Amino acid sequence: MEHKKLPVVSIVVPCYNEEEVLPETVIRLTAILERVIAERLAAPSSFVLFVDDGSRDRTWELIESYHRTHPHISGLKLARNAGHQSALLAGLQSVTTRSDCAISIDADLQDDPNVIREFLVKFQEGYEVIYGVRDSRETDTFFKRFTAQAFYKMMKSMGVKITYNHADYRLMSRRALEQLHRFKEVNVFLRGIVPMVGFRSTNVYYDRHERFAGESKYPLKKMLAFAWDGITSLSVTPIRLVTSAGFLLFLVSVIAGLYAIVQKLIGNTIAGWTSLMVSVWFIGGVQLISLGLIGEYIGKIYKEVKHRPLFIVEKELTPLVSAGTKGPAPAPQELQPQG
Repeated sequence: MEHKKLPVVSIVVPCYNEEEVLPETVIRLTAILERVIAERLAAPSSFVLFVDDGSRDRTWELIESYHRTHPHISGLKLARNAGHQSALLAGLQSVTTRSDCAISIDADLQDDPNVIREFLVKFQEGYEVIYGVRDSRETDTFFKRFTAQAFYKMMKSMGVKITYNHADYRLMSRRALEQLHRFKEVNVFLRGIVPMVGFRSTNVYYDRHERFAGESKYPLKKMLAFAWDGITSLSVTPIRLVTSAGFLLFLVSVIAGLYAIVQKLIGNTIAGWTSLMVSVWFIGGVQLISLGLIGEYIGKIYKEVKHRPLFIVEKELTPLVSAGTKGPAPAPQELQPQG
């Protein structure tokens, strides 16, 4: 009887100052991994890769400790803070040749780790890209929920193929990962790039939880910057809107000019100071906004043509399980987050 080869599964977890939540994250992810291994949904050599994105706390120290005592834990330390998307991409590139599929999940435990099992069931059904989609946003504030929905609708209206209510919780097959790495953008926005890869895909729905511990790494300012990067990295619609606005203002100016000529001919030439000032300020503001938007695209071109590396790896820890270590070891107790 021929036995089907079990897939080597890697779980990639980008971390930035996650000292407070990391012990619980390790417990939950390793428990899930051991469960899917026992259910023969994943090979015994499957592992979890924690990517330290230049943390300033004890995150890397904890990762090293867990790596020494648990065979399924590995680590990747970046030389500096490269940003969430670059750190995630670094992890995915690291595991591509060592696994049959990779699952990305944030360290804060807001995305339900139990969905990983469903990911793997779908993967065995032949899906190569599986998106984790939030079933609801009840844990979000009204403002965050409103702005997030507005962002997804705006991206869709600009022709960007993006999965509604999906962040970076997904499974990708090795083939999908190999194609992902062919995209050489410096301005990385994976939520928009992954759908461009194609291949057979599906959604898995789950309820989003509150952050287990620590503080959010995406305050309002950073969220807005992230959204803006996504829009300008994936669509040229904003700059086309500027062109459309220019034509519209040209038509308005033609109408205003004809109106002024008519007023001159009928002798009504009293100057309207208010309308003049409003027009000057309005047109000046539109011009400045247009120049700023054009400058944004030029700035992205400037970054792209330099071909600078998105990240630099300082250290890498390979999982002990791949070296033949048998059975899981208990989680370390000597390093716990300081109160």
